[in-house]
Amino acid sequence: MQKITPFLWFERDAEEAANYYVSVFSNRPGGDTEISKVNKTTRYDESGAKASGQPAGSVMTTEFELEGQQFVALNGGDYFKFSGAVSFVVNCDTQEEIDYFWDKLSEGGEKGVCGWINRDKFGMTWQVVPTVLGELLSDPDPVKSQRAMAAMLKMTKIIIEDLEKAHE
Repeated sequence: MQKITPFLWFERDAEEAANYYVSVFSNRPGGDTEISKVNKTTRYDESGAKASGQPAGSVMTTEFELEGQQFVALNGGDYFKFSGAVSFVVNCDTQEEIDYFWDKLSEGGEKGVCGWINRDKFGMTWQVVPTVLGELLSDPDPVKSQRAMAAMLKMTKIIIEDLEKAHE
């Protein structure tokens, strides 16, 4: 078991969200269905339902993994809401991966700038970025890194080729 596990509070669609995220990561280019999966679902019993305000027998938690990273999704009601102050970064090696994750995770949500998906259809915030980004932005030549940053700031979905051209 990993030491720290993100625990995600949903109003009532934790199981649907977990299944969706697992399908997105399992079906990505080069995806592996063994490392993105739903592991366990628990349901509210009578006492848990009374304490939470959720219906008895409804999904309480869904434990799932994305690329081997464990998560727990809870149906806790409308007490807490997601915020862009916490996001998940999806590091992509290719433009094909960026395009895939950008399309899937932004579907039904709100696209932002610089690779951010401000909210997916469940309210979660994501960053879809190329793995080469850190290298380009930390180039010892400040002119090159500034050009890459300026190019990125004009993008919604990040285009690797455009970043690399600006960098050079």
